[in-house]
Amino acid sequence: MDCFITHTGSFLPGEPVGNEAMLDYLGHVDGEETVQRQVLAANGITQRYYALDQQQNETHDVYQMAALAIQNTLTDLQLDKPITYLAAGSTYTPFSGPGMASLLHDRLSSIPNTPVANYPLEINSNSGVCTSAAMGLVNACRAVRLGDHAAALSVGAELPSRILKSSVIQPVQDTEMMEADLKRSQWFMSVFLRFMLSDGAGAFLLQNRPAASGVSFKVDWTFSQSFANEAPLCMKLENRTERLTQDVKILSRYLFKCAEKFVDSALTRYDEQLDDYKVVLPHISSFFFRRKMEKLIKKFAKSPDCVIDYWTNLATVGNAGSASMFLMLDQYVRDHQVVAGDRIMLFVPESGQFNFVLVSLTAV
Repeated sequence: MDCFITHTGSFLPGEPVGNEAMLDYLGHVDGEETVQRQVLAANGITQRYYALDQQQNETHDVYQMAALAIQNTLTDLQLDKPITYLAAGSTYTPFSGPGMASLLHDRLSSIPNTPVANYPLEINSNSGVCTSAAMGLVNACRAVRLGDHAAALSVGAELPSRILKSSVIQPVQDTEMMEADLKRSQWFMSVFLRFMLSDGAGAFLLQNRPAASGVSFKVDWTFSQSFANEAPLCMKLENRTERLTQDVKILSRYLFKCAEKFVDSALTRYDEQLDDYKVVLPHISSFFFRRKMEKLIKKFAKSPDCVIDYWTNLATVGNAGSASMFLMLDQYVRDHQVVAGDRIMLFVPESGQFNFVLVSLTAV
């Protein structure tokens, strides 16, 4: 059985927030000014979205954003078969249990004109960091390809502002390390993420046949691998403190080393090269890594002179973590001409403890 991404959708809360207005929403943390300037200069992000007002009150929760992304995906659709599978993923949800998909199923049942309504579904909740929702997509694709479900939804949603705003964040004040090597301090590992992450949600509708009109994407294959057996913990969110940290030294040492092994394994398994694709849509957290990403992509081309196109909306949407893959494909389809036969590769690396996902698509 084949699986197709037939419709995509996004939800971005509020108006875009430029760099100069970030702290109007997140508030100020003492001593962060230098970090703010350095991080914003390096990451290339010019605007992002927050589900916050300027008093740091939430305008939406993560479940509502996910539900609205799904609603935007399904607007005006008449489905011949009901959606019977729901996969959801996020780095952080207010409740550790029940799973995100369970609470989202409840929210969806109350949205008007949404085909996912008051009937039982099979659900799949995925935790993690940036690959949490991508793993949900892998599971949803398998459910459709196995023939267990004719239509499925996969959604990723992130609301990091909830735990990064000044009224909540409590960075560790390890003063001695801050003075010796700021970037190795626990304080830096928490604070710099305030200028990296943004809120948003995106969703895909998966079906066992292409849509009757418009562009659909056949899922050629999916591939995922964890390298936690050979790389240390890099990014973590502690339940008790709600403290999110990332060790940039570990990130720099292991991310592309593991990514290279991963991409090589995937392309070897499927006997492909990246220049078989029209474009690669990579989830990258910062334009600081652009050159390394370009080098990685070029390494897996048939010809060393081949230029492989890649595209990201990081600059204007921000780093929305596990939602980024969904937001990228949705915007790419709206902003670019896609014709039958075009191949697109979705690439999602995760620095939690170095998990990776590739999704190979062909437009039909």
